[in-house]
Amino acid sequence: MPHRTTEPLRPHPKMPWGTVVLCGAGAGFLGVAAMTASEKIEQFFTGRANSYVPARTLARLIGVTVRSGPGDNDSSLWRLNMAMHYGQGIVVGVARSIMGYNGITGPFADVMFAGLRLAVDQTLENWTGVKALPWTWPFGEQVIDLVHKFVYAIATGYFSDLWMY
Repeated sequence: MPHRTTEPLRPHPKMPWGTVVLCGAGAGFLGVAAMTASEKIEQFFTGRANSYVPARTLARLIGVTVRSGPGDNDSSLWRLNMAMHYGQGIVVGVARSIMGYNGITGPFADVMFAGLRLAVDQTLENWTGVKALPWTWPFGEQVIDLVHKFVYAIATGYFSDLWMY
């Protein structure tokens, strides 16, 4: 019998909430790793430079001043970038495990989760004034961002569902 995308009776896995949170954090971490790999592959083919928007967003959120300009790839900016990139993915990954705990699993859940991941990402970037509104970006950049967020959502959902059921 094929696995249903959503379970009408919403069965709850037999696990404590701490385990649900750890499953989500781990799945989120692996989702970010998959997204990062897809970004590196895409950058190899497109020649697109690394983005330090996550670093600038985190710097604004915590009140740290970062230099910007041609030397953007210094180690402090890279550390902030990784902290925001992985930290945000881990935190949002917990939401995916909560979805799974409540019976919302599979590809349909991944599509919904991609929307959540995009909303968190864009809200923080625009709230801090680091990035322009996404509908003002060139079409190609919008597509690239969507593809990478879906890679994150699918990988996170896969591991979350795998560990929860």
